[in-house]
Amino acid sequence: MQRWVIHVDMDAFFAAVEQRDNPELRGCPVIIGGTGTRGVVSTASYEARKFGIRSAMPSVEARRRCPQGIFLPPDHKKYSKVSQEIMHIFADFSPLVEPLSLDEAFLDVTGMEGLYSDPADIAIKIKERIKAELELTASAGVAPNKFLAKLASDMKKPDGLMVIRPDQVAEILANIPATRLWGVGQATAQTLQKLGLTTIGQVAEADPEVLHKHCGQLGYVLHQLANGRDERPVEGEWQPKSIGKETTFAEDLYNPEELRTELWALVEKVGWRLRRQNVSGRTITIKIRFTSFRTITRSRTLAVAANLDETIYRIADEIVANVKLSEGVRLLGVTVSSLVTAGGQISLFDQDDKKGTEVAKAIDIVKERFGEAAVVRGRTLLSRHR
Repeated sequence: MQRWVIHVDMDAFFAAVEQRDNPELRGCPVIIGGTGTRGVVSTASYEARKFGIRSAMPSVEARRRCPQGIFLPPDHKKYSKVSQEIMHIFADFSPLVEPLSLDEAFLDVTGMEGLYSDPADIAIKIKERIKAELELTASAGVAPNKFLAKLASDMKKPDGLMVIRPDQVAEILANIPATRLWGVGQATAQTLQKLGLTTIGQVAEADPEVLHKHCGQLGYVLHQLANGRDERPVEGEWQPKSIGKETTFAEDLYNPEELRTELWALVEKVGWRLRRQNVSGRTITIKIRFTSFRTITRSRTLAVAANLDETIYRIADEIVANVKLSEGVRLLGVTVSSLVTAGGQISLFDQDDKKGTEVAKAIDIVKERFGEAAVVRGRTLLSRHR
């Protein structure tokens, strides 16, 4: 049986939602994020992309390129709600849906020939539902596997549809840059270039042993992908691999106590999201970017997974305390990984901390009903004031 996978990717998702909800923004260069002098662009509408605006671009550069741009802060609560509506539409077409983020997912539609004459028809129906019910557009790629489907969805944006059939794979991949292969970052791209391999077609024809010699185990993977082979299943029981939060400060922080206050504010958000998804994590990672843009990460792995704010903060604070702050801190981040399903809503990392457990339960109930900002600790208020 021929396998078929669809990758659906929303077009300029955050910006498109804002334009949908505010007609005055339609046709305008809308830029989500980058509202402060130290911020970065999260998403740009296609009107803004004409000026060279792209995700992760510093806000200063985005304003220089597009001074007439409309910069808006992200509304993640609203985007998450719309994302759930999109995922519900996907679920009507396949029981195997693997979200990659709020605005994209894989669907395995293998064996649905009895319901649809062609897998491309399924993609068309999905796009029509999204447009009719949510007033948004999406691009879709249809192919025999995940790699090809994701590659295809990006070929005819926005509001596009691209189908890669088995007998078209070699021809379509031949002249695509090798940097489009999964796993090819800057270092690997340089290695391939030294080998004279600049297109996917050239990687496909290369000796896999030569690729392995220069790229390690990744070399074999790249050779498989370049030949259109990808056996990874669409994982319907998707779970996040990590949950984290980071913030870039309007002004660099030099005071350790101010840094600890910001650390608590981040931990409070991470802990809430862990418990809300009924997961705990064993590895706590701190990310610090200094004034000079030097960035470091430090991690510690616990014997037992945790999701209580106090537990995460205690470990995170110890990590930060061991970092020499020889210059100002521009960015601070906290991530919890090595996730496992929690035994209950609250982790049993510290079974004697009954008071902390009960407080967390009470706070979570209020947040679930009235929103994440409904209850904050006093220390977090200092962070908000700053």
